[in-house]
Parts: sequence; C-alpha cells; structure tokens
Amino acid sequence: MALLRKLTALAGTATAVRAYVRKNPEKVSKAVNKAATFVDHKTKGKYHSQIDGAVRKVDGMTGRPPRRPYQP
Repeated sequence: MALLRKLTALAGTATAVRAYVRKNPEKVSKAVNKAATFVDHKTKGKYHSQIDGAVRKVDGMTGRPPRRPYQP
C-alpha cells in the first residue's frame, strides 16, 4: 500500500512539472542548459551524449524546437 501512495505522489509531481514546463519554457530551457553545462564539466565530457539527449528531450517537452545543439 505504501508503494501505491508513493506512485500516486510521483504522478502528481510529474503532472505539476509538465504544467510548469508548458507555462515557462524559457526558464526551464535556461535552467536545463545551465545544469547540463555544469554536469558535463564535472564529468569531463564522459557523459556528453547522454546529457545532450536529456537536454533535447526537455526542449521537446517545452513545445519548442531545440535552439542549438548542446555544446559544453
């Protein structure tokens, strides 16, 4: 039963995040790019392709095409 409560809470959070992304695409895109740059720098480019894929997915969720390919 506790697992069901956690899943319900997670689903509610995901819905709230989607709504925020749709309302504030510029803020979300800027924050994601900043976080991607930080993580890529800290990992010394080891996970660049995975980070790039995540940035592209988020840009897709905002309803806008990616402005440019992510560059570290």
